[in-house]
Amino acid sequence: MKAFVVDRYGGPDVVRAGEMPDPEVRDNDVLVEIHAAGVNQLDTKIRAGEFKRILPYHLPIVLGNDLAGIVVRVGSKVQRFQPGDEVYARPDKDRIGTFAERISVHEDDLALKPRSLTMEEAASVPVVALTAWQALVERANLRKGQRVLIQAGSGGVGIIAIQLAKHLGATVATTTSTENIDWVKRLGADTVIDYKRDDFETVVHDYDLVLDSLGGETLEKSLRVLKPGGKVIGIGGPPDPDFAREIGSPWIVRQVMRVLSYRTRKRAKRLHVSYSFLFMRANGEQLREIGALIDAGAIHLVVDRVFPFEATKEALAYVERGRAKGKVVIAVR
Repeated sequence: MKAFVVDRYGGPDVVRAGEMPDPEVRDNDVLVEIHAAGVNQLDTKIRAGEFKRILPYHLPIVLGNDLAGIVVRVGSKVQRFQPGDEVYARPDKDRIGTFAERISVHEDDLALKPRSLTMEEAASVPVVALTAWQALVERANLRKGQRVLIQAGSGGVGIIAIQLAKHLGATVATTTSTENIDWVKRLGADTVIDYKRDDFETVVHDYDLVLDSLGGETLEKSLRVLKPGGKVIGIGGPPDPDFAREIGSPWIVRQVMRVLSYRTRKRAKRLHVSYSFLFMRANGEQLREIGALIDAGAIHLVVDRVFPFEATKEALAYVERGRAKGKVVIAVR
């Protein structure tokens, strides 16, 4: 099958178009013919080797973490899917590879595609929507009346997180650039901070939750806008010891993560708030719940551009520049 492959970690030039063997279909697996694949900053970071300590892939690997397509074949123990089903998924972190014509996915990581979406729209959903869901619903248990600051509201995660937080009844603040202010307000944000003009730390205070995708100085300031007992959930790092235990990292890697996050965790404790790192995981049941919200009109999607399959390298470069407004998608078929 045709695929876009990384043989060694590095810059954009390490991605090549090539032929790869058809995926193996095990008893609980579903073979999917990929029609569209979402492109994420996660893909460029995997390509560059930024996660090689926590995601030790055996190269070569096929890139890609989002898919929408049609079931071709199912394993002998699969119960919920059959050939012809239209599905979408974020494959397990150990089984990525959606920049390809076919992929084998465990049935637990798969869900039926929302009926109201095209393949390209559906492929834009899994990574960003699962990230928002696992941060706001699963980890933070965000409730009606609480206040949440979502950093980078016009990014892929931010767009979904704003709408999901409003659906949950929260008051939402977000940061964005000047040209996107009216747009994120239409998504539902109650307070919009133009990061080019204002420091969010001077605008919001006593919040229950911050969803931070930027890290660095932004993360440090995010700790200071929380009320006592508040939480910062970081998806841009640094990884923490709990995450290391969750993924079963070796002892030395756990110590590295402890050191990387020590300063942030110490400052959080001094401020009587908490910090945790979230690395989104595959979950078909959560995708089913997200799909129901999409079909009900509670969450709307924003696709910035659709690239043809042969232009996958160009799609990755476009995402890496950080200028996309919403998601970027590859039309595989």
